[in-house]
Amino acid sequence: MGKALVTYFSASGVTKRVAEKLASVAEAELFEIHPEKKYTGQDLNWTDRNSRSSVEMNDRSSRPAISSRIDNISQYSHVFVGFPVWWYREPSIIDTFMEMYDFSNITVIPFCTSGGSGIGDSGRNMQNLASGAKVLSGKRLTANMSIEELKRWIDEVVDE
Repeated sequence: MGKALVTYFSASGVTKRVAEKLASVAEAELFEIHPEKKYTGQDLNWTDRNSRSSVEMNDRSSRPAISSRIDNISQYSHVFVGFPVWWYREPSIIDTFMEMYDFSNITVIPFCTSGGSGIGDSGRNMQNLASGAKVLSGKRLTANMSIEELKRWIDEVVDE
């Protein structure tokens, strides 16, 4: 694997912890996707169809603004993109991220965190948004994955 980046969006801290562990094991740089407007607990209330996250997820064209930016994404051969699963797919802010960059000649490897849902069609969705990228199908990772499990998964996806 060439130079790698682990980038992530984390609303509650779970994805952040998994991303930090993954970056350590992969010997990759780490980058957090920061929304311009931070999500509150009320924003994340999926049982309220008027909550910010519900409104965003019900509108496939929603693109929440991002306040952080990667200076030179072309320096990476592999970019891991992590997120919590919202409504069985990647949050809309990940769609914003995927459209921000030219991913030509970069392998994008999605990973998600979830209480039980899998990654679903997130890889396919992200491929449709990523200019020139090779986007893999990805995987749900858990905070208690062992270092050995993470190494095996990294080896598998880097060889794809």
